[in-house]
Amino acid sequence: LEGGGLSGPDGPQTNGETTQTWEEMQSRVQETLEVLSPQELRNFRAILQKVDEEPRVTALELELEGGSTRGLAPEVGLCGARGPALPARPGDSQRVPRGLSAPRSEAGSSLSMKIHPVIPRKALKRSYDCVDGDLDCYDLKGRRNAFLMCVKKNRPGSDWDVGLMKKWLSQCQFEYTPCIDPDKKELLEKLTSFRDGLNEIKDEISCCLVTLMSHGEKGYLKIRDDERVSLEEIFEMFNNKNCPALKEKPKIFIIQACRGETERRDSGVETDDEPMDLDDISEKKRLPTFSDYFIIYPTQADHVALRHPRTGSVMIEAMTEIFQQHGNKFHIVDFFTKVNNKVVHTEFFLREEPIKVSLVMESTLTRFVYF
Repeated sequence: LEGGGLSGPDGPQTNGETTQTWEEMQSRVQETLEVLSPQELRNFRAILQKVDEEPRVTALELELEGGSTRGLAPEVGLCGARGPALPARPGDSQRVPRGLSAPRSEAGSSLSMKIHPVIPRKALKRSYDCVDGDLDCYDLKGRRNAFLMCVKKNRPGSDWDVGLMKKWLSQCQFEYTPCIDPDKKELLEKLTSFRDGLNEIKDEISCCLVTLMSHGEKGYLKIRDDERVSLEEIFEMFNNKNCPALKEKPKIFIIQACRGETERRDSGVETDDEPMDLDDISEKKRLPTFSDYFIIYPTQADHVALRHPRTGSVMIEAMTEIFQQHGNKFHIVDFFTKVNNKVVHTEFFLREEPIKVSLVMESTLTRFVYF
């Protein structure tokens, strides 16, 4: 290989034959890789690492480049002697990857390998219709039911929030139960009825989403006439004991309410830059009382939430914009991370004073959620 030739069964090949063999083998390997499943691709990598002659790339580099079939074929060392050089790490100009000999000139002297820019780590493409076989996702083929509560009194812009949430829920294929301007008794009764309805269709339901938009304080929602409803009480209504229909199914809570007893604000800082019954008792399993929950808050504990009197709540508006850009191809945690990124890097002012806000996620999910 050092002289540029490739030996075949009938003797040395010419440079033209070498080029032809390289192109044919590259084409054959690429065609094979295109039809392999993600699991088969992983098996293929494992085989490469066990062959007598080590692969041309390390396990780390295979992991970096193995996210798709394109780009894997020319790197694995099966495509001939003149495959593309591997990227060198910064400051590592004399490093020769294992399984590679440094190219030599006609005089036989060793030459320095060409330095390539470092290939950045590829982000996983977490799409609802393109998911790696290793990712364990909730099965959301069944019914998706949502509860949508909003207190409009003394909350300018809340009409806009309701409209945006109805649109988003419809786009994510949720059937929703509205509850507008309830008092405490009405809210708890409607939530109980909604929960009982889920238990009646337990084999059909696949996901539950509860949106609560109102005034609030630490641990409570403030309803009409300053009545308070405990968030913990609401969360408990849907736990594995009280709502067995949702065992091992995602329970999503979107809370748009302040979280402090006082109007605590963040001005920011300047910077330089219970188990289901089974016939066979031996097969019973236990779950935590609270599992498979995902809760998103619009602000940190003890802080106010932000809502514009014309365009609605900051979090709800950001959710809509991110969904318009990316649709439902992201896992819910990744989706709200993007929403939070937008919120955190947006400048807000309250009574001409700068104010910053950051969303807070709490999760006991055990799988990925794709709407």
